[in-house]
Amino acid sequence: MSSRDVFHRHEYAEDMARQLLQPSSLQLQVRSGVFLSGIRRIGKTTFLRQDLIPTMEAMGALVIYVDLWADRSKSTASLVQEAVQDTLTQLTTSGSRLLDRFKGLNMGAGGFSFGFQLDSVGKKGGATLAQAFTELVDKVQTSVVLIVDEVQQALGSEEGSHLMFALKAARDAVNTRPQTPGHLLIVGTGSHKSLVTDMATRRSQPFSGAVSAPYEPLGRDFVQWKWQQLQALLGVKLPSEQVMWEGFLAMGQRPEELQNALVQLQSRTESPDLAFSIICATLASAAADVEIAAVEELGTLATTIFGRIAQGGDAGASGLFAAEAMAGYADSIGSVVDTPQVQNMLDRMITANLIMRQSHGVYAVADPFVRQVWLQRAALETALHTPAAPTPGR
Repeated sequence: MSSRDVFHRHEYAEDMARQLLQPSSLQLQVRSGVFLSGIRRIGKTTFLRQDLIPTMEAMGALVIYVDLWADRSKSTASLVQEAVQDTLTQLTTSGSRLLDRFKGLNMGAGGFSFGFQLDSVGKKGGATLAQAFTELVDKVQTSVVLIVDEVQQALGSEEGSHLMFALKAARDAVNTRPQTPGHLLIVGTGSHKSLVTDMATRRSQPFSGAVSAPYEPLGRDFVQWKWQQLQALLGVKLPSEQVMWEGFLAMGQRPEELQNALVQLQSRTESPDLAFSIICATLASAAADVEIAAVEELGTLATTIFGRIAQGGDAGASGLFAAEAMAGYADSIGSVVDTPQVQNMLDRMITANLIMRQSHGVYAVADPFVRQVWLQRAALETALHTPAAPTPGR
């Protein structure tokens, strides 16, 4: 992918990198870990690879990136261990690109040497991650940033749980030293908003107390860049910039969907603005259908609870166990509903990434775009079933 094909978010990357590597006294919590969450396909991984990592490297950090979705046949622990081992191997290999960055430090002719077998890191009888990261920071004399993409994949398995506790131990081993030459910074990102948030906020999690923040989706400046880029091409049908922005919003600010809509526009005969609006509405509805169908498959109780949560807006809905709410659930399914049933359904929808826990007793729809489509359809259904007002007599 050439630089010309990528919309770079330099300001966002520089701001995040500064907070991580040069935190003010009010930002030191980042050293406990940072967990970014955002819905699927809004450009998180592209931002990490194309903007954040190069920016942090330019500021002197050593960055290790691992995607827990890269190879689903491997355990999360294996993927992290392999990423760490690969970095260590590069630092012990003469002529490697990574080693060239640290020329001038105390190293042998063939690069750095470590006091453990590289292929034993994280394995039984081998060096722990705490030992590996501590020695790595000491060797390179700078902060090391471990970015774990789709970090929620570490949940739900005993090995994944052990991995997160091992990373916490490594963080503490490096960062609590009074004269450490650098810090170990753990950055987790993921598309399962509730689970990623829980990793930083629930007391049972090893990174409880870390920073939890939403990933900022692409804005109007991205649409302007895309519009100007395509406008320079001959024979390309384009909507107005305003209509293109409105369509992008309608599709949940997903760059892939915008590209798909623009491709479909080339074969339409209506005016570009009209055709593009129709295409975007169709794509948005089709994308939301997948999530809505998942809710409907869980049954009437799920759809009733989901509808109540959707009404709560971006801030979420509370009172899901109140007497009025319980009576509404009972009316919808035609039988008495108890608290454990509601809690079980909420947990199932969280696991399916349909809703997220905002705080104690407060839940929100995981994807605001799906919530918008759900409410639009609910309003339309209400309108269709509302009897027309009688015509006044003359």
